[in-house]
Amino acid sequence: MELIIGISGASGVGYGIRLLEILSKTAIHTHLIMTKAAQEIILTETDNDPDAIKKLANVVYDETDFFAPIASGSYKTAGMIIAPCSMKTLGQIASGIGDNLLVRAADVCLKEERKLILMVRETPLSLIHLENMVTAKRAGAVILPAAPGFYNRPETIDDLFNTMAGRALDLAGIENNVYKRWRESD
Repeated sequence: MELIIGISGASGVGYGIRLLEILSKTAIHTHLIMTKAAQEIILTETDNDPDAIKKLANVVYDETDFFAPIASGSYKTAGMIIAPCSMKTLGQIASGIGDNLLVRAADVCLKEERKLILMVRETPLSLIHLENMVTAKRAGAVILPAAPGFYNRPETIDDLFNTMAGRALDLAGIENNVYKRWRESD
Protein backbone atom coordinates (compact mmCIF):
# COMPACT_ATOMS: atom_id res chain seq x y z
CA MET A 1 0.00 0.00 0.00
CA GLU A 2 1.20 3.51 -0.85
CA LEU A 3 -0.08 6.58 0.98
CA ILE A 4 0.64 10.27 0.45
CA ILE A 5 1.18 12.40 3.55
CA GLY A 6 0.99 16.16 3.21
CA ILE A 7 2.07 18.63 5.86
CA SER A 8 0.95 22.17 5.07
CA GLY A 9 1.73 25.46 6.76
CA ALA A 10 -0.75 25.42 9.62
CA SER A 11 -0.19 25.18 13.32
CA GLY A 12 -0.35 21.58 14.46
CA VAL A 13 2.50 20.06 12.44
CA GLY A 14 2.82 17.48 15.22
CA TYR A 15 -0.20 15.69 13.75
CA GLY A 16 1.59 15.04 10.47
CA ILE A 17 4.81 14.15 12.24
CA ARG A 18 3.01 11.58 14.38
CA LEU A 19 1.42 10.03 11.28
CA LEU A 20 4.86 9.64 9.72
CA GLU A 21 6.28 8.15 12.93
CA ILE A 22 3.50 5.56 13.05
CA LEU A 23 3.63 4.72 9.35
CA SER A 24 7.44 4.43 9.36
CA LYS A 25 7.01 1.31 11.49
CA THR A 26 4.67 -0.37 8.99
CA ALA A 27 4.93 -1.86 5.52
CA ILE A 28 3.01 1.13 4.10
CA HIS A 29 5.10 3.04 1.54
CA THR A 30 4.80 6.78 2.29
CA HIS A 31 5.18 9.72 -0.06
CA LEU A 32 5.74 13.02 1.78
CA ILE A 33 5.08 16.55 0.59
CA MET A 34 5.98 19.18 3.15
CA THR A 35 5.50 22.82 2.22
CA LYS A 36 8.12 25.45 2.92
CA ALA A 37 5.75 27.04 5.44
CA ALA A 38 5.34 23.66 7.18
CA GLN A 39 9.11 23.37 7.51
CA GLU A 40 9.24 26.79 9.15
CA ILE A 41 6.41 25.86 11.54
CA ILE A 42 8.19 22.60 12.46
CA LEU A 43 11.12 24.72 13.64
CA THR A 44 8.76 26.99 15.61
CA GLU A 45 6.44 24.41 17.20
CA THR A 46 8.74 21.44 17.76
CA ASP A 47 12.29 20.47 18.65
CA ASN A 48 12.54 18.60 15.34
CA ASP A 49 14.53 19.41 12.25
CA PRO A 50 12.53 19.17 9.00
CA ASP A 51 15.28 17.00 7.47
CA ALA A 52 14.86 14.48 10.30
CA ILE A 53 11.10 14.41 9.67
CA LYS A 54 11.70 13.76 5.97
CA LYS A 55 13.70 10.64 6.87
CA LEU A 56 10.51 9.09 8.29
CA ALA A 57 9.01 8.88 4.77
CA ASN A 58 9.98 6.48 2.01
CA VAL A 59 9.94 9.20 -0.66
CA VAL A 60 10.02 12.99 -0.21
CA TYR A 61 9.03 15.52 -2.86
CA ASP A 62 9.60 19.23 -3.12
CA GLU A 63 6.31 21.10 -3.31
CA THR A 64 7.35 22.48 -6.73
CA ASP A 65 7.98 19.03 -8.29
CA PHE A 66 5.20 18.62 -10.83
CA PHE A 67 7.08 15.70 -12.41
CA ALA A 68 6.62 13.57 -9.29
CA PRO A 69 4.71 10.33 -9.97
CA ILE A 70 1.99 11.33 -7.48
CA ALA A 71 1.13 14.34 -9.70
CA SER A 72 -0.53 11.89 -12.11
CA GLY A 73 -3.68 9.85 -11.71
CA SER A 74 -1.99 6.97 -13.50
CA TYR A 75 0.25 6.46 -10.44
CA LYS A 76 -1.85 4.46 -7.99
CA THR A 77 -1.94 5.21 -4.30
CA ALA A 78 -4.43 4.42 -1.54
CA GLY A 79 -5.01 8.14 -1.10
CA MET A 80 -3.73 11.07 0.90
CA ILE A 81 -3.85 12.58 4.38
CA ILE A 82 -3.01 16.25 4.82
CA ALA A 83 -2.22 16.91 8.48
CA PRO A 84 -2.47 19.70 9.27
CA CYS A 85 -4.38 21.19 6.38
CA SER A 86 -4.15 24.98 6.35
CA MET A 87 -7.07 27.10 5.25
CA LYS A 88 -4.96 28.20 2.26
CA THR A 89 -4.49 24.58 1.20
CA LEU A 90 -8.17 23.83 1.80
CA GLY A 91 -9.17 26.85 -0.31
CA GLN A 92 -6.90 25.76 -3.15
CA ILE A 93 -8.29 22.22 -3.05
CA ALA A 94 -11.89 23.49 -2.95
CA SER A 95 -11.17 25.76 -5.93
CA GLY A 96 -9.22 23.22 -7.96
CA ILE A 97 -6.09 25.39 -7.92
CA GLY A 98 -3.17 22.97 -8.11
CA ASP A 99 -0.28 25.41 -8.06
CA ASN A 100 1.96 23.18 -5.95
CA LEU A 101 2.46 19.41 -5.65
CA LEU A 102 0.59 19.19 -2.34
CA VAL A 103 -2.60 20.57 -3.86
CA ARG A 104 -2.07 18.77 -7.19
CA ALA A 105 -1.78 15.41 -5.40
CA ALA A 106 -4.97 16.19 -3.47
CA ASP A 107 -6.71 17.10 -6.75
CA VAL A 108 -5.54 13.79 -8.24
CA CYS A 109 -7.08 11.94 -5.28
CA LEU A 110 -10.40 13.69 -5.82
CA LYS A 111 -10.53 13.15 -9.58
CA GLU A 112 -9.49 9.49 -9.23
CA GLU A 113 -11.97 9.01 -6.34
CA ARG A 114 -9.27 8.03 -3.86
CA LYS A 115 -9.35 8.81 -0.15
CA LEU A 116 -8.46 12.40 0.66
CA ILE A 117 -8.47 13.19 4.37
CA LEU A 118 -8.04 16.83 5.33
CA MET A 119 -7.16 17.42 8.98
CA VAL A 120 -8.17 21.07 8.94
CA ARG A 121 -6.60 23.36 11.53
CA GLU A 122 -8.01 26.79 12.25
CA THR A 123 -10.18 28.48 14.82
CA PRO A 124 -12.51 30.23 14.73
CA LEU A 125 -13.82 29.41 11.27
CA SER A 126 -15.04 32.05 8.86
CA LEU A 127 -17.93 31.47 6.49
CA ILE A 128 -15.37 31.14 3.68
CA HIS A 129 -13.57 28.35 5.59
CA LEU A 130 -16.85 26.53 6.19
CA GLU A 131 -17.94 26.87 2.56
CA ASN A 132 -14.56 25.56 1.38
CA MET A 133 -14.98 22.55 3.69
CA VAL A 134 -18.44 21.87 2.26
CA THR A 135 -17.10 22.20 -1.31
CA ALA A 136 -14.22 19.80 -0.58
CA LYS A 137 -16.61 17.36 1.12
CA ARG A 138 -18.99 17.45 -1.85
CA ALA A 139 -16.02 16.71 -4.13
CA GLY A 140 -15.21 13.60 -2.08
CA ALA A 141 -12.80 14.72 0.65
CA VAL A 142 -13.17 13.68 4.27
CA ILE A 143 -13.01 16.67 6.61
CA LEU A 144 -11.34 15.73 9.89
CA PRO A 145 -10.99 18.77 12.16
CA ALA A 146 -7.92 18.59 14.40
CA ALA A 147 -10.16 18.29 17.45
CA PRO A 148 -9.23 15.27 19.58
CA GLY A 149 -11.69 13.73 21.98
CA PHE A 150 -11.09 13.71 25.71
CA TYR A 151 -13.04 10.58 26.72
CA ASN A 152 -9.76 8.65 26.76
CA ARG A 153 -8.36 11.07 29.36
CA PRO A 154 -5.25 12.22 27.53
CA GLU A 155 -2.32 13.03 29.80
CA THR A 156 0.14 14.46 27.28
CA ILE A 157 0.21 16.31 23.98
CA ASP A 158 1.43 13.03 22.47
CA ASP A 159 -1.85 11.41 23.55
CA LEU A 160 -3.72 14.09 21.59
CA PHE A 161 -1.51 13.60 18.53
CA ASN A 162 -2.04 9.83 18.78
CA THR A 163 -5.82 10.23 18.91
CA MET A 164 -5.96 12.33 15.76
CA ALA A 165 -3.35 10.26 13.91
CA GLY A 166 -5.29 7.10 14.78
CA ARG A 167 -8.55 8.64 13.59
CA ALA A 168 -6.94 9.70 10.29
CA LEU A 169 -5.56 6.20 9.79
CA ASP A 170 -8.99 4.72 10.59
CA LEU A 171 -10.53 6.90 7.90
CA ALA A 172 -7.83 5.80 5.44
CA GLY A 173 -8.73 2.16 6.18
CA ILE A 174 -5.47 1.44 8.00
CA GLU A 175 -5.68 -0.73 11.10
CA ASN A 176 -3.99 0.76 14.14
CA ASN A 177 -4.02 0.75 17.94
CA VAL A 178 -2.38 4.09 18.57
CA TYR A 179 -5.21 5.52 20.65
CA LYS A 180 -7.84 4.37 23.10
CA ARG A 181 -11.21 4.12 21.40
CA TRP A 182 -14.57 4.99 22.92
CA ARG A 183 -15.58 2.49 25.61
CA GLU A 184 -12.43 0.46 25.00
CA SER A 185 -11.12 -1.14 28.17
CA ASP A 186 -7.51 -0.64 29.18
